[in-house]
Amino acid sequence: MARGIKPVLPITVSEWADANRILSTVSSREPGQWRTSRTPYLREVMDCLSSLSPVERVIFMASSQIGKTEVGLNWLGYIMAHDPGPILMVQPSLELGKTYSKQRLAPMVHESTILRDLVGEVRSRDSGNTMLMKEFPGGILRITGSNSAAALAGMPVRWLFLDEADRFEGDVGGEGDAVNLAIQRTANFSNRKILIASTPTIKGHSRIEKLFALSDQRYYWVPCPHCGHMQVLKWAQVKWPKGEPAEAYYLCIECQEKIHSHHKDAMLEAGKWIPSAVTKDGKTAGFHISALYNPHGWLSLGEIAVEYYSSYRDPFQLKVWMNTKLGELWEESAEGIESEGLLGRREKAWKYLPVGVLVLTASVDVQGNRLEVEVVGWGMGEESWSVDYVVLMGDPSGTQVWHDLESLLTRTYPHSLQVPDMKISAVAIDTGGHNFIDVANYCRPRQGRKIWAIKGRGGQGVPIWPKRPSNKNKGRVPLYTVGVDSCKEAIYARLKIDKPGPGYMHFTIERDGVYFDQLTSEKVSTTYRKGRAVRTWVIPDGVRNEALDCRVYALAALHGLYSVGLQLVREEKKMSEIPMKEGIEPVQLAVVENRLELNHVASNPSAIKKHVKKHRRIITSPWMS
Repeated sequence: MARGIKPVLPITVSEWADANRILSTVSSREPGQWRTSRTPYLREVMDCLSSLSPVERVIFMASSQIGKTEVGLNWLGYIMAHDPGPILMVQPSLELGKTYSKQRLAPMVHESTILRDLVGEVRSRDSGNTMLMKEFPGGILRITGSNSAAALAGMPVRWLFLDEADRFEGDVGGEGDAVNLAIQRTANFSNRKILIASTPTIKGHSRIEKLFALSDQRYYWVPCPHCGHMQVLKWAQVKWPKGEPAEAYYLCIECQEKIHSHHKDAMLEAGKWIPSAVTKDGKTAGFHISALYNPHGWLSLGEIAVEYYSSYRDPFQLKVWMNTKLGELWEESAEGIESEGLLGRREKAWKYLPVGVLVLTASVDVQGNRLEVEVVGWGMGEESWSVDYVVLMGDPSGTQVWHDLESLLTRTYPHSLQVPDMKISAVAIDTGGHNFIDVANYCRPRQGRKIWAIKGRGGQGVPIWPKRPSNKNKGRVPLYTVGVDSCKEAIYARLKIDKPGPGYMHFTIERDGVYFDQLTSEKVSTTYRKGRAVRTWVIPDGVRNEALDCRVYALAALHGLYSVGLQLVREEKKMSEIPMKEGIEPVQLAVVENRLELNHVASNPSAIKKHVKKHRRIITSPWMS
């Protein structure tokens, strides 16, 4: 009784973490005693979550790997040990909730003496302490996914932690938005606290964008080590010597002096959060920060610049970089893709696989009277070549069309380099439609050859390739759920790239107007469901899209290879040491800032000489005319 009526001591979350949090070797880059001084920008974020703070909601919009999850973990430990009550922690999916519990929460509890005494070991027969449920004196922690309507509409909670909210389900079981459902669980508590953290996604479709706009919008200002001028770190001020992004530095906006990564520790310690807006309720604190604020020894300015340098020509990769490194929104271009423009980009047919091809994948779209198959070659930066496109006529419920597919998938392709003819490394076959069992029967005995049965799933945030397949299906085959919207985003972004290099898509004159009409058949439409903007891919009535589906599945198969260990960088290194086959007529290509760019004047010897002088080295390729 005495413990129940004892007032909460005036201790903040950061003070509790400094005294009690031990970082595990399992989940931390710097194991040992937690020190808020290592990341001073997290102090105010955590302290707004303290029991005696007047702030009710904390909105944390930030880049990846900047400390969002650690803020949440410190807060959970603080609640358990200092001010217990019912807690709901929501991840984008139930599977991610289990991963969070096992890889992040469990190591924190195990390493902290005070938490280890409060929360026992997970026991399967103890309903009060499971992977998704933790009981402790005076409270309970429930971990769930945004796709679980029952959990979101369950028990009332005082403390609510929503992690990576931009990846939450838009409409859970027809009951509404996952964020709103979860917040409703806190309605009975006048002393509630809510933490919503996320890396932003697409402008106009981002939850964290909308929530941050309702907050006081705080940004972290730091002083220049040379002139003391206070400023918010912006990507526009990151510079580097031409062609050397690894040597990047920050240029002070006031004195124009160079600021290097080793300056940042002192800058961060002297920094402060400054609000840029006023909230209506005065209880919502918003924080925005990017990876540019990483302390010395973490991600450096040079590493951020190198990643930008390798992705800036590929809109799909650039979007990921902007979201995860700058913590900024990506604004989609309203400009569409016209099939007529792609016809003019076609190249002469290749007798040999182009030099840049490192691996082949294939895709199969199953129709009622045929199979449509595309073989795609992949190079560095997911540059791609449409190697083959075949329509196999036949009823998929019969056997002949599957024999024809087997013959196609077992063929090999001669390469321009002195290597054995290249085999198809992975195949993705769609199980949609009425032929699920037929596809399952074909794929089941061929798992060793990486011939995978897949099904598409739309929606923002669905990964291109899942961590593991589902085995609970009528075909008794490993079934991989592919994020088709993510694939389409990548394909449409890359169709806009007009120069060979990362992300560029090569086509031969064998691809006709019908192929490109299908490849560009779908359009993005924005609809509103219960007040939330939702992006959906739609296809006009009567329009075919098999070519787009095939390219989606081929890209998914490539990501399936990533999941089993493929590294394009490693493959490129091996292939770069192999000479070209004799007798192949080379065509000059110049390396411009580490990217391939077609030399349109290859037939002019004097122009080639000028090109050689201008650029540092020349490579040859047999696949351009």
